[in-house]
Amino acid sequence: MKIVAVAACTSGIAHTYIAKEKLIRAAEALGHTIHVETQGTVGTEDELTPEEIKAADVVILAVDIAITGMERFEGKRQVKVPTSLVVKAPKQLLNKIEAELNK
Repeated sequence: MKIVAVAACTSGIAHTYIAKEKLIRAAEALGHTIHVETQGTVGTEDELTPEEIKAADVVILAVDIAITGMERFEGKRQVKVPTSLVVKAPKQLLNKIEAELNK
């Protein structure tokens, strides 16, 4: 599965980067490709490219706040979850998304 994601928490610091790392580790462990953009107090980092978004099977929005650039994901399958869920159970989340995509 090809995944793009955006991580953003209310403070834009801790949970944003923890969620990013958890998503990357879980995706790699499960054999998926992933690119994660962060939005926070330092602005946008690792911004998703139009090519990455186009190639993605799913967009994971691990966000606790409103983010910029949502229009980029129009027409793409999106899953919105709080950062806390990604921090606690990233592999379970990815397995559930994969099961839904394969229906």
